[in-house]
Amino acid sequence: MPKQRITKEMIVEAAFEIARKSGRDSVLVKEIAARLNCSVQPIYSYCNSMDGLKRDLTIRVRQFVQEHVREYVALHGGECEDDFFRATGHAYIDLAEREPHIFQMFVLHEREGIDSLEALYEAECYPDMALKIADHLHIDISKARMLHRNMMIYNVGICTILATADPGIPAREIYAQLDIAYQAFVRQATAE
Repeated sequence: MPKQRITKEMIVEAAFEIARKSGRDSVLVKEIAARLNCSVQPIYSYCNSMDGLKRDLTIRVRQFVQEHVREYVALHGGECEDDFFRATGHAYIDLAEREPHIFQMFVLHEREGIDSLEALYEAECYPDMALKIADHLHIDISKARMLHRNMMIYNVGICTILATADPGIPAREIYAQLDIAYQAFVRQATAE
C-alpha cells in the first residue's frame, strides 16, 4: 500500500476540524497526526512552529465564517426586510449558535497593528458595507460607518456571550436583543 502524501492543506484542514469539534486548545500535533493516520513527522516538517499553524488555522476560520455569512444572507436575507446589514448580523448569531468553537476562534485571536476601534473596523469589516447601509437608510457615509462600527462591536459582544454561555441562552433572546440595539443605533444614525 503506497504511503499517503501529507500536504500542508491536509494538516490545516485536520487542525480546523479538530478545533471545530473541540476548540483551539485541542489542536495538538499528535491529534492532527491521529486524524490524518500518520506519524507526527509530516506535521512537524510542514509546521516549524505552532504559531505558523495557528496563523493558517485563523485564515481557514476566517474563510469558513465568510462562506457561512454569504450562504446565510443568500438564504435568509428576505427575513430581514431585504436588509443585507441586518441579515449579516443574524448570520453571526447563527454562526455563534451552531459553531461556537469557530466563532470563538474568529473573535478571540490576536490582531496585530490594531490600536483603535477605527483600525479594527478598517481591518475586519467588508469594505462596501457602509456604502450599502448609507444607500439603504439614506444617510451619509460617515453616519453609516459609525452605525456599522457600533453594530459590529455590539454584535461581536452579544454573539460571544451566546457562543460561551453554558448551558446556553436561547438564540431568540439574542436575535431580539440585537434588533433592539439595531433600532437604537439606526435612530442615532438617522437623527438630524
